[in-house]
Amino acid sequence: MDATQEKAQTLKIMDILVKDAVILDLHADTKQGVLRELAESLAKGEPQLDVEDLIAVLAERERWQSTGIGDGVAIPHGRIKGLDRLLATFARSAKGVDFAAVDGAPTHLFFLLVVPENAGNQHLKALARISRFFRDKVFCARLLDAKDREELLCAITDEDARL
Repeated sequence: MDATQEKAQTLKIMDILVKDAVILDLHADTKQGVLRELAESLAKGEPQLDVEDLIAVLAERERWQSTGIGDGVAIPHGRIKGLDRLLATFARSAKGVDFAAVDGAPTHLFFLLVVPENAGNQHLKALARISRFFRDKVFCARLLDAKDREELLCAITDEDARL
């Protein structure tokens, strides 16, 4: 497979992002609160998700190891029984939340990923792609500075096309 074919087959974040579930300003100020707010927002846009099951899966993953990857970013994720496709949403917190990140700094950008229980390496590919997004400081600044959902989604679309 050449580079053009590989890029065409690359998972696009906009294909899995539930746009109506994006939260521009999180109200939560605790890790558990963030997980609940993200889960409730995603479940509102995707009724097949059970909020309490989703929160339990995310909390269990966080007990194993924090998904706060540092530099103000966290990627909470989990496998959901009965889900038929990858789903994601995004949220930001202007004030930041103690998410037990590896660098100890407050977390401002949250990208929630949920995958089918039997997703295999599709799960890892999605996590790797999301992680690559957040290595770009200019992209992170665009997310933090976005004035509205449209501007935020435009930043994600641009990054999707670039990577």
